[in-house]
Amino acid sequence: MWNMKHNLIHHMYTNVDGVDDDLDVQPWMRMSSTQPRRKLHRFQHLYFWFLYALLYIAWIFFMDYQKYFKGKIGGMPIKKMTATDQSVFWGFKVIHLLLFVALPIYTAGFVAWLVGFVVFAAIAGFTLSLVFQLAHTVEHAAFPMPDEITNKLEDEWAIHQIKTTANFATHNKVISWLVGGLNFQVEHHLFPKISHVHYPAISKIIKQMCEEFDITYNEYPKMRYAVVSHVSYLRELGRK
Repeated sequence: MWNMKHNLIHHMYTNVDGVDDDLDVQPWMRMSSTQPRRKLHRFQHLYFWFLYALLYIAWIFFMDYQKYFKGKIGGMPIKKMTATDQSVFWGFKVIHLLLFVALPIYTAGFVAWLVGFVVFAAIAGFTLSLVFQLAHTVEHAAFPMPDEITNKLEDEWAIHQIKTTANFATHNKVISWLVGGLNFQVEHHLFPKISHVHYPAISKIIKQMCEEFDITYNEYPKMRYAVVSHVSYLRELGRK
């Protein structure tokens, strides 16, 4: 399911509404101008912090099972799971419940487990959400849609990745280490199978090529600039 959701869908159809599952936070949030706007979206730039903190809990206790039983990720069907896939899915779900729920409750008690689990899950969820959203849902990232007649995207794959993706804090070695190089999202999308330790060197080559072919290379020098851009983007979508 992760291979389908991230490697195939997200890395091929980045920021394409209706295909890229990372944009589907409806009805709670509006992540693209092509999505319907609801009254609550007017305040999404204020309450998104809370929703992002729920990602981890929603992912492991709801979204995994939703995808499994529907057999789809958004509108894209999942390849039929083999017996090995089934055993891996259910086996690790059981192991996770034993290690992260049953055992802590047995050894520390329900209240202690609940407090500890909610705290670490909220931090994990918020961190994951923020890192992924700063890479794509910011003011300068593109959200292309297929041509109504040909049903094809305007740009070829590599240019599409550059236009829909943004880097942040690439000169901050601490952040680069903490997020495993995911602040170099442009390089990650263009060369997903190359170790992230090479991203700084690769980025210089990509920047040079972008200048040569007049393609905008989206980058925020500091992480706080990317956060401000993300908040501004959410505010704009919520009010338009």
